[in-house]
Amino acid sequence: MCHLIWQLITGQVVITRNIRCDNYCPRCGETEESVTHAIFECPPALQVWSLSATPTSPGSFVVSSVYTNMDYLLWRKNNIIEPDQNRDPYPCIIWYMWKARNDKLFRRIDRDPLELVRYAESERQARFSANEMIPPVVHASNSEENQVLSLDNICILDGSLTASDRFSGCGWVWMDSGENIQHMGTRNFTRCESALHSEVEALRWAMENMLQHSPCQSFGTDCKELIAMVKEPQKWPSFAT
Repeated sequence: MCHLIWQLITGQVVITRNIRCDNYCPRCGETEESVTHAIFECPPALQVWSLSATPTSPGSFVVSSVYTNMDYLLWRKNNIIEPDQNRDPYPCIIWYMWKARNDKLFRRIDRDPLELVRYAESERQARFSANEMIPPVVHASNSEENQVLSLDNICILDGSLTASDRFSGCGWVWMDSGENIQHMGTRNFTRCESALHSEVEALRWAMENMLQHSPCQSFGTDCKELIAMVKEPQKWPSFAT
């Protein structure tokens, strides 16, 4: 998601399809599709922004410049909404609109604008709810532990969740003390409630496999919420079962 927004800002998102000589918009039929058109000007995109909680500003958003629009979303919009109260799901909206565009182009599937807004808002709310439950961490000035991840006999795991799919996924890889891959696994399962639930399922499955295949007792993840949950499980009562 963040990578897509970075690509939008730096002009790295490519619209032209090499396998076709035309460059029309697959959703509205506009003869020349651009990134600005796909995310901000196409009628389905405008409908998504209208249905979303993102405040509009005449002459500032939505306009025919991807840079002006992103400048508004990243900076100037905060003059309307206090940054610490900003629950605007615009990063998720951009992500789901781009997926909807590709679904129409490559799979001939039309996505309902209201459905995209609900997916984006649900994803954003889940992230905020998880962050709000994490208590602030106070480090002692002289006793802070080294947090650098060691790849010495460790199982790296990850979970995934896509709002438009019926399944969630997870995977793990076990590396020995020489950082050589010894074993790995992937699987899918019935869709979880949130991305954090997928990460928990990934950890549970990785631990089960390590009990069967190795003596490894170290696990690595990029999910801060999962790390906080393992350290202080009493702070996460909703995951007790």
